[in-house]
Amino acid sequence: MDDVDLEHLKTWIGRQRTVEDLITPRLAQSLDAVLDEENERTEGELAPVGIHWCLAPDIVPMRGIGPDGHPARGGFLPPVPFPRRMWAGGELAFSGDFHVGDKVARHSTIEDVVLKSGRSGAMIFVTVRHRYETERGVALSERQDIVYRKAEASGSAPLPAARQDEGEDKRIIVADPVLLFRYSAITFNGHRIHYDYPYTTGVEHYPGLIFHGPLQATLLLKLAADRRNGALPARFAFRSVHPLFAGGRVHCHVRGQEDGLELWLTNDAGIMTMQASA
Repeated sequence: MDDVDLEHLKTWIGRQRTVEDLITPRLAQSLDAVLDEENERTEGELAPVGIHWCLAPDIVPMRGIGPDGHPARGGFLPPVPFPRRMWAGGELAFSGDFHVGDKVARHSTIEDVVLKSGRSGAMIFVTVRHRYETERGVALSERQDIVYRKAEASGSAPLPAARQDEGEDKRIIVADPVLLFRYSAITFNGHRIHYDYPYTTGVEHYPGLIFHGPLQATLLLKLAADRRNGALPARFAFRSVHPLFAGGRVHCHVRGQEDGLELWLTNDAGIMTMQASA
């Protein structure tokens, strides 16, 4: 771990940024289309579940793009030297709703930078806190956990055991590369692991294109909301367990518990890729 200057990276802790965005009918309808829904979404109506992950993306000119397709590191996020970047998980606390036509301000703070060691080697976790405000007040507080890893050869980490439990409700989504491209488009996400197969397999050594972490979380959040007649849960926590690759299908599961819902995603082999509670 001599190649990591952790003390330098920790100087990013406390860094803040505020970005504003507008929930337009087109953005809302685009997310609906990605989720295979057909809605008009006119001004004033509730926005689709997960719309906040489509708001306020990092927008920089092409000269400001790093080798992975994201904005070059060292701006708001620290310049972590490991090439692999993925969502490790997060937690949402809803205190309001998002409506089509809302002007939303997202206030972000770097909360922590931690170096850990796991089965796949050294990892750096960056924790970011987001607060989303509309003219009605705070709608959502979010903790976002980003993990950075070295680019080791594929297959170096063992697969988790398959989960056979189907839960009480199950939905199946086709993990089509077109779905990944459309979600990248509406979130202005240039991360190459979602659309650039030669880069993904040749540089970051994954076996295939990566299904977005926030899109997986959106599928589970929507399933939780549907179980509550469309109402968002007060709290939603999720954690990535294993990468989900394009091709095949995504299986969304849910089970009721005394204190809420247990939710999880699996691939066709039954390998869990994300788990959540609501």
